[in-house]
Amino acid sequence: MLRRIARRVHGDGHRDHHGDPLDAAQERRVRAVLALGGVPQADLADGVQQVRLRLLERAAKGYEAPRDVSAWAAVVASNLAMDWHRAKKRQERLGERLASLRQHEHPSGEDTSVLSLAVAQGLDELPDQQRQVLVLRFFADLPVRSIAQELGVPEGTVKSRLHTAVRALRARLHEDEVV
Repeated sequence: MLRRIARRVHGDGHRDHHGDPLDAAQERRVRAVLALGGVPQADLADGVQQVRLRLLERAAKGYEAPRDVSAWAAVVASNLAMDWHRAKKRQERLGERLASLRQHEHPSGEDTSVLSLAVAQGLDELPDQQRQVLVLRFFADLPVRSIAQELGVPEGTVKSRLHTAVRALRARLHEDEVV
């Protein structure tokens, strides 16, 4: 099915010649957003494929490509992660997932991994909507305006969710005496 859609999209000339709607950097960002949103390590590849499939389906239906594919993919990944989070009980702690994502980029000292673990556990405790905007803003690096547009909520709502989430996370880190 995915191949058939990919061929159709490719045949229309809507996609470039490699036929993959996500480049390597976008795929890494999607994986990180999924992992931080609670998708288990074992399911990350499936999550990335789902984001790819949604992009291909859009093109197959004749919709214009998103203005910012990277932002669109991060938001779709974030929404998928929220669905996953609600549907399945998480078996792995977010901290372990975060640590495994980070260790490839920065071999970290003990202080950094303690901080990563504390941040990840704090993220785990946030309500879904707060965790979503925090991950999109600080980990996917999307501006508030893009987050608001993609989620279909006012910028003020995004700012207020961010403010509340950051305050809760800061309180958690102080409680754990990490910062």
